[in-house]
Amino acid sequence: MPGKAGAVHSGADLRDKVAALGHKLQLDVRIEVRVGRRLWGAVRHIDVVLTRTETGKTIGVECKYQGGGGSAEEKVPATIQDISAWPIPGVVVFGGDGFSANMLAYLHSTGKAVSLDDLEAWLRLFFGLPAD
Repeated sequence: MPGKAGAVHSGADLRDKVAALGHKLQLDVRIEVRVGRRLWGAVRHIDVVLTRTETGKTIGVECKYQGGGGSAEEKVPATIQDISAWPIPGVVVFGGDGFSANMLAYLHSTGKAVSLDDLEAWLRLFFGLPAD
């Protein structure tokens, strides 16, 4: 249900809400996990890594916040592509009111992105957890 996850005010706030949801779902939560380097040598980090300890199933979550006009939207296609280089499955979680309609359509079309409002149901399905 839209609005259920609550408004976010920054990228760090979005990351913290994802981590809090992971704790609520009794998942192991790690933040800012180092995972190798990017093509140009920069260290790659995954914002949040969630693991269901009973099964070992793991997913990386990259958090993208856009409160208004800015550059987060411009980085999304590269982020979607970067996920394919991770050693675990990944998804982009997005929040904020600043994403354009075109970018929202792109995000939904990738199959690799979910809004914060839809994340709990998505994670329950991914990890095989009972519906709330």
